[in-house]
Amino acid sequence: MSKKVLITGGAGFIGSHVVRLFVKKYPTYRIFNLDALTYAGNLENIKDIADAPNYTFVKGNIKDINFLNALFQEHQFDGVIHLAAESHVDRSIKDPNAFIETNVIGTSNLLNAFRDTCNGNFENKLFYHVSTDEVYGSLGKTGLFTETTAYDPQSPYAASKAASDHMVRAFGNTYDMPFVISNCSNNYGANHFPEKLIPLFINNIKNNKSLPVYGDGQYTRDWLFVEDHAQAIDLIFHEGKKGDTYNIGGFNEWTNLDLIHLLCAQMDEKLGRSKGTSAELITYVKDRAGHDRRYAIDASKLNKELGWKPSVTFEEGLAKTIDWYLANQEWLQNVTSGAYKEYYEKMYN
Repeated sequence: MSKKVLITGGAGFIGSHVVRLFVKKYPTYRIFNLDALTYAGNLENIKDIADAPNYTFVKGNIKDINFLNALFQEHQFDGVIHLAAESHVDRSIKDPNAFIETNVIGTSNLLNAFRDTCNGNFENKLFYHVSTDEVYGSLGKTGLFTETTAYDPQSPYAASKAASDHMVRAFGNTYDMPFVISNCSNNYGANHFPEKLIPLFINNIKNNKSLPVYGDGQYTRDWLFVEDHAQAIDLIFHEGKKGDTYNIGGFNEWTNLDLIHLLCAQMDEKLGRSKGTSAELITYVKDRAGHDRRYAIDASKLNKELGWKPSVTFEEGLAKTIDWYLANQEWLQNVTSGAYKEYYEKMYN
């Protein structure tokens, strides 16, 4: 095997797409998937490559430093692609400490384990940290986040990711550890845990449940198809400049309300319902605390330096996403039972 690559959070939404891409595209690599299998981690997401000869799943938590040290000592990884994180803003408002423990301390544990096993020899090594555009805070009606935008996190989740970004850069500066960081916009696509807007609303529309819209619905986000994100991660891992940051966005801004109306229209068509039926389910709810008004990513650096661009329009990607959820109702039913149902009722009652 030419490389040993550890992908953390590989049973989660984005991570599962990255794991699948690397396992299939690089048969000479040995891909290790480390996941704690919390509520958002699901081995069903990657069952199609579970028996691949170059794939190994490892159940474990990045908060456990002794476990990580033993894992790194045993396998001597050439690269780490770090996606494991607590990532839902609403959950961070309810329990900020959980986000500090996983996103900050967990990242620090990984950095220490990687540094210690490399023992000063970082030739052909790389630590790749996958982050979020939420570290930049909120934009006004104009402007875009660039790689040099000052950090201004507004939620416990965003603050925890900002802190982890700083830790990665600090290790790079202090120990000459090769690293790259990418900050991405909102992802959508298959296998997304249905606490996030698009899968939540697909499921609710299918079951004629209300569609809870925060505030006035005019919060604006840039949306990135998850398969395009995985392709960008692959490109940055192999060709990105060490010590650099790359923003990954879909060049694709939508207000929440406009997105929901598009989703409702596509769902009506796919379910054979009368036009406007699903939109009647829209219900406005109390706004989220510290809600950022607008995010928008400038991904031109990634496009100019590495040639990456989105492969689908948002309308095309959304249609593919809806088709996947409608064709995988068993997966959706499995993940929306039990603890998630209780959480949903608590958050959106």
